[in-house]
Amino acid sequence: MKLARFLMSVLAACVALSLTTYTQAQTVKIGFLSTYSGPGAAQGDQLDKGVKLYMKLNGDKLPPGVKVEVITRDDTGAIPDVAKRVAQELIVRDKVDFLTGFVWTPNMAAIAPLTTEAKVPYVSMNAAGARIMNNAPYMARVSFTIWQSAYPLGHWAAKKYKKAYTAVTDFAPGHEAEEGFIKGFKEGGGEIVGSVRIPFANPDFVPFMQRIKDAKPDVIFGFNPAGKAATGMMKSYADLDLPKAGIKFIGTGDIVTDEELQSMGDVTLGVTTVHHYSAASDRPANKAFVAAYKKEYGEALNPGFMVVGAWDAMDAIFYAIREQNGKIDPDKSMELLKKWKSTTSPRGNVSIDPETRDVINPEYLREVRKVGGKLANIEIETISAGIKDPMKESDKKK
Repeated sequence: MKLARFLMSVLAACVALSLTTYTQAQTVKIGFLSTYSGPGAAQGDQLDKGVKLYMKLNGDKLPPGVKVEVITRDDTGAIPDVAKRVAQELIVRDKVDFLTGFVWTPNMAAIAPLTTEAKVPYVSMNAAGARIMNNAPYMARVSFTIWQSAYPLGHWAAKKYKKAYTAVTDFAPGHEAEEGFIKGFKEGGGEIVGSVRIPFANPDFVPFMQRIKDAKPDVIFGFNPAGKAATGMMKSYADLDLPKAGIKFIGTGDIVTDEELQSMGDVTLGVTTVHHYSAASDRPANKAFVAAYKKEYGEALNPGFMVVGAWDAMDAIFYAIREQNGKIDPDKSMELLKKWKSTTSPRGNVSIDPETRDVINPEYLREVRKVGGKLANIEIETISAGIKDPMKESDKKK
């Protein structure tokens, strides 16, 4: 009898050890795709900083025995073929449970079929092309869509200006920005006197700004992919004396990004945008976020909206991991991602629309002002506490 009890206790101990070993080996792999080389490396660095900050502050907030491994790859810029190749490697060779990242919409579009075929959930940190989501059931977005800011800005602008000229970068998000603003502006009674689409690669903004100056609109609506392109666009606006000509500048938040604002100079004063985030916001969650960012990366640096997109994407993925206790099923992951919401995001209350898997964002009317000798995007009005993508609503009516 004693021998039997001894053997039973040994067996129980072995089973417990086996279960413990299995639990400790539970690793969830996240494939993170960003731009670390080429002209877009500054934007990719924003995503990288957001991921690293989230992991440092929240990486241990997982079920017992579950850990996360972030596998990072460089897409080298807006190069769809490269994006598709590195995504395939992450899916086939590294066997990731989730994909996330991407600055660029063309790259997100390139991997959409892969995510569907392999059933690997992807969460967009920044890429904003809205229609990609229509036929990509394993994709969700926590960043933004261009119409969320461009369309309400068009309505606002029509109350102040009669004639507008649009100037956007010539790729999918730029086209959507142009489309959204024009629709809102015309609905408000405004007139579009001209539109230009500026080349994506190595843009020279001067001839386009000269064309706009010659047309004498009341206001320019601008969109570009942020980073150095935003600074170049603003510099051309100043160099050709468009402010002195009485031509105002408005746009999506990409044209006066928080991380680039100081480099742009005082020409940005008074520039009005609609956007979902500002580093200058006094929301408690944002103040804590900015303080943590500055502690980690330096007091002189401000987090831009891409950092916030990366932070919230990681939060959504961690939510899906926790709810499954680390045992990842792709279909369950997608159902959970549809339910994700945050009341502690730096941007305010944010969630994913379960119908479209797209983000529901707050949107703020912002104006560039000087605060304490520094340029800042000051939120002066909440346009909407939570706006779905207006483009999808518009498409339904067509």
